[in-house]
Amino acid sequence: MKVLLFGATGMVGQGVLRECLLAADVELVETVGRSATGQQGLKLREVVVPDLFDLAAYSDKLAGFDACFFCLGVSSAGMTEEAYTHLTYELTTKIGETLVRLNPAMTFIYVSGAGTDSSDQGRSMWARVKGRTENALLRMGFRGAYMFRPGLIVPMHGIQSKTKAYRILYAVMSPLLPLLRRAFPNQVVTTEEMGLAMLLAARGRAAKSVLETGDLRTLLRS
Repeated sequence: MKVLLFGATGMVGQGVLRECLLAADVELVETVGRSATGQQGLKLREVVVPDLFDLAAYSDKLAGFDACFFCLGVSSAGMTEEAYTHLTYELTTKIGETLVRLNPAMTFIYVSGAGTDSSDQGRSMWARVKGRTENALLRMGFRGAYMFRPGLIVPMHGIQSKTKAYRILYAVMSPLLPLLRRAFPNQVVTTEEMGLAMLLAARGRAAKSVLETGDLRTLLRS
């Protein structure tokens, strides 16, 4: 399996990259982002581009893949709906449209979030935009398209968030995380579990197209 990974330097993307590099059936992982991952491996190839919207600059590197793991994302805090839509909906769908044209048999897996609003009519701005993005991806014609909606994500294996506030939060909550996982198993998932679940979906093991944390756990148990 040849995998394309967007957002490999983020917290979720780091976890997904780790599991892809460890997976015996993944022969190539190509990361696409604004900065290098700092990782090394015989099956790792990196594409660093300053502007992800400029697809003409790197679209020749996007063909021949079986799966895309799309882990790019920004916080909506302090952003207008227009700005958040530009970075979330417009960028994701622009890349998705290019990928489905170049790789019609591709499976596309998108990291969304718990609380996403598929109706596109709710009060929460970020949830509306995420829902609109999910709906567009599901209509694009990929061989398979899966929307992952994790709740609290716990970093493992030395992985850290790029956001300082999140790093502080995880450091403060670290002693409580095992308790939270036991108390709320359908709300908490690790970066390792995210990577493993994405690989299972890419292998055709997911039974539904929109997966909440509980569904991810069911998928992992399968």
